[in-house]
Amino acid sequence: MTRQHTVTDSPYGPLTLVATDGVLAGLYMTAQRHRPPEETFGEPDPRPFTEAIRQLDAYFAGELRDFDLPLHLDGTPFQRSVWEQLRLIPYGETRSYGELAEILGKPGASRAVGLANGKNPVGIIVPCHRVIGASGGLTGYGGGLDRKQRLLAFENGTEASTPALF
Repeated sequence: MTRQHTVTDSPYGPLTLVATDGVLAGLYMTAQRHRPPEETFGEPDPRPFTEAIRQLDAYFAGELRDFDLPLHLDGTPFQRSVWEQLRLIPYGETRSYGELAEILGKPGASRAVGLANGKNPVGIIVPCHRVIGASGGLTGYGGGLDRKQRLLAFENGTEASTPALF
């Protein structure tokens, strides 16, 4: 298993991209909860990330709503099922943890959905920021609630892509 990483700028701060065997396996923000230790990211090498960076740039420019990238997602079968559901939440829309639990056929598992959501290794591309509390309020986000609020506002057209504040 070969791992490489690179860092790219975004309006939400630097993003560290990690690949396993040339396939995107991680997208981490600074000060992100559940961010793996840097020594696990592998050697610096921007080559595996050309398309991911192109799509991220297009997303932040408001030109791309759906990412089309192969992903290498390490997690339990339940986590991977949650992450797959996250990818189905349309741009600019939100779902609650409870709604995702219902979709997964586990109506009592909203907490487990929240835990899996928080362990998402590829934020933004697997849009865990689109998950909200049952009351419609913003709840935990590994990248910080300020970033979550800004990402949702950006997707709803109420915040332009601005210079990074992080």
